Amino acid sequence: MGKFIIEGGVPLKGKVRISGAKNSALPLMAACLLTEGRCQLKNVPQLVDIITMKKVLEGLGSVIERENEGLKIDCTSLSNYEAPYELVRMMRASILVLGPLLARLGRARVSLPGGCAIGRRPVDLHLKGLVQMGAKIEVREGYIEAYAKRGLKGDNIYLDLPSVGATENIMLAASVARGVTVIEGASRAPEIIELATFLRKMGAKIEGVGTDSIRVEGVRELHPASYSIIPDRIEAGTLLIAGAITGGEVVLKEILPHHLGIVLAKLREMGMEIEVKDNQIRILGNHPRPVKIKTLPYPGFPTDLQPQMTSLACLAQGTSIITETVFEDRFAHIAELQRMGAQIERKGQMVIVKGVPFLEGTIVKASDIRGGAALVLAGLAARGVTQICDIHHIDRGYERLEEKLSRLGARIKRVEE
Repeated sequence: MGKFIIEGGVPLKGKVRISGAKNSALPLMAACLLTEGRCQLKNVPQLVDIITMKKVLEGLGSVIERENEGLKIDCTSLSNYEAPYELVRMMRASILVLGPLLARLGRARVSLPGGCAIGRRPVDLHLKGLVQMGAKIEVREGYIEAYAKRGLKGDNIYLDLPSVGATENIMLAASVARGVTVIEGASRAPEIIELATFLRKMGAKIEGVGTDSIRVEGVRELHPASYSIIPDRIEAGTLLIAGAITGGEVVLKEILPHHLGIVLAKLREMGMEIEVKDNQIRILGNHPRPVKIKTLPYPGFPTDLQPQMTSLACLAQGTSIITETVFEDRFAHIAELQRMGAQIERKGQMVIVKGVPFLEGTIVKASDIRGGAALVLAGLAARGVTQICDIHHIDRGYERLEEKLSRLGARIKRVEE
């Protein structure tokens, strides 16, 4: 286990390049299961979750090579239809192999997924959609056992919630199913658009992405394709908030600003000076003003940036109200921030944050990816030294975070225990 040691109080300054998006790379890796031959993915971040998905695909018979900042994935010889517990328990996105395995092999056995402990994230929407397409599914002994001996057939599928994962799994399966599948209530997230774009390059027929109604006309087969992963909007948002909370001046390079519309609006509302130019964003930190935030599916405020914004609100001059509507347990970082002197009161799915003049460095523990990032940001702004334990959670979602922060002037180092 490793930990970060941070000497706080240093305004961040400089430019930083944003890595490829983990949440885009993972479904694109799963999409490679749908075709024979070698696909190439570029700008793939080197993260624990990417390594886990690589192991899942290799366990199914895929051959994967890491080359520079990309992956070459050859799924010609799938020899297995089971994604085991020891891998799937580590990362929820492993469930995305379910649809492709059913579509290509007619059978799949996938462990119920794990990942961050941030609340209930049931896979019932995934399963409901696949059942409507003709799959027979049973959940036994912690595994999803699915069969589609006669193949999958398109249908009209209605999602009660705009689940990103369910939209992805159904879209993957529908790409090679018989007939037309219409997904109503689909996610509009950028990662959905990227998956559809990649599938189109492979020969899929998909319309309506970016809206809540996606139409997929199944084709007989897909072919290999090459694709470059989009910049990670959550890493970008985290580093913007790092500049804000330290009162620094940070420029993000190789970013798609339109993916961060609501985030930029809220940072401006808190008094930050923001300049957007082409594929760059510059933020100049000021003492933050209080804010009201409510997390919602895209294009609403992302739940994956709620903990980081909570850290920023801890230093605002006034009272902020932050409401979490996506994951009911995404408040594990609150107790750790309180140890640093934050004044936060939780009321159900809402927290009331009364700003304080400063935070104090102490020993804290990361319990999930984004909560861990929130503690890093708090440590950057705090007086004294902060030790953050269990940083393996942070490594699942951020590529060499401490190196990027160091290049911006942060006094942060990784210590292996």
